[in-house]
Amino acid sequence: MKIVLTALFALTACLVAGKQPNFILIFTDDQGYNDLGCFGSKTIKTPHLDQLAKKGRKFTSFYVASSVCSPSRAALLTGSYPKRVGMAKGVIFPSANYGLHTKEVTIADMLKEAGYATACVGKWHLGTAAPNIPNDRGFAFFHGFLGDMMNDYYHHKRGGVNWLRKNKEVVEENGTHATNLFTNWADAYLKDRSTRKDEPFFLFLAYNAPHFPIQPPKEWVEKVKKREPSMSEERVQAVAFVEHTDEQIGRILKSLEDYDLADNTVVFFTSDNGGSSPHFQENDPWRGGKQDHYDGGLRVPFAVRWPGTIKAGAKSDYQGLTFDIFPTCIESAGGKPREDLDAVSLLPLLKGEDFSTPDRELYFVRRDGGGDRVGMAYHALIKDGYKLMHNSPMSGLELYNLTQDPLETTDIFKKEPQRAQRMITRMERHIQRGGMTPWMGPEQ
Repeated sequence: MKIVLTALFALTACLVAGKQPNFILIFTDDQGYNDLGCFGSKTIKTPHLDQLAKKGRKFTSFYVASSVCSPSRAALLTGSYPKRVGMAKGVIFPSANYGLHTKEVTIADMLKEAGYATACVGKWHLGTAAPNIPNDRGFAFFHGFLGDMMNDYYHHKRGGVNWLRKNKEVVEENGTHATNLFTNWADAYLKDRSTRKDEPFFLFLAYNAPHFPIQPPKEWVEKVKKREPSMSEERVQAVAFVEHTDEQIGRILKSLEDYDLADNTVVFFTSDNGGSSPHFQENDPWRGGKQDHYDGGLRVPFAVRWPGTIKAGAKSDYQGLTFDIFPTCIESAGGKPREDLDAVSLLPLLKGEDFSTPDRELYFVRRDGGGDRVGMAYHALIKDGYKLMHNSPMSGLELYNLTQDPLETTDIFKKEPQRAQRMITRMERHIQRGGMTPWMGPEQ
């Protein structure tokens, strides 16, 4: 996996006909699967994301590689399971002096090598100091927040420390909601790119909403209360937070139109993990939520819009992982995805061509450093319609037939011992493979 970058991207040998597309990856934080109109909610209004899904392809069975922030983001940016890049722990706190292993190659590295301008706007959460900041990991431009979460969306600090940066310079902002702030910065970037259309771009726009603290603007709270008078106060706050975020995403989609960028820009939308149940975010109909290995923690909304390539209104139940974005972008840009990636290119599927990955299995891992769990990991594996999992380092294995029991109500681990053992063997292979890479820590 640690290979020289220039040997990975044979762009000149495999250029596609026509102009290289731009890419925007819009990434929300703790987005409940059911907290979007286009994914089933009857009480939440998300017209802009609904329209994005309507004009592109909606994926109903997409998963993240880990049910919490940092390892999920690490997988997204590297196309590899988080244990393989040293990032299996739950979160990286701002005081930590580690991040992705320095020899890992990111999607930004690859696209930069292919002639793309690369930018990250918004939440990073993969390290707060060199060599773990965006500018060290392939992003030529960064305007956002290095830390894990904000204690206040209007004052943008974590534990009293300001982690806002423009590239490596501290940014002082106060009073503007962070979701609006990130949208403003992304809009400025797109406006600049509209004057340089000879150079394609990749923009990773990572909102920290709707991650707690649940703090929507007051006018959005009043709007939801008026529309849903019987809704609980906690749920009103959660709904208003998502609806405000949807409006800001709508601003970005409008910017693409205004700057004449929409027709040649692929827009991906997804989240880092499922919604947080204690904060009244909804993952219905799936069981569980953030941190869980039940589908509520792992299954996320996923949609892609690509004018002229994806047929409007397309829908897919293909079972994939969000890090499939990595090889999809590389191949769409005219490159050849690396063979050692765990991710799979979705390009044939997006183009409406025959597509299948019959032997694919999905693996999930989280290392939990809290309390008495001292860095122990827990895992899950989906294969042939079955899921083998445990839901904490201290719990036993469970087995579910997702085809017959998609809501994971009946554990059949003891009823199907032979299948369970086959899946245990396959899970062990992933654990052994991941164990070849030291997990992140100060010893790096």
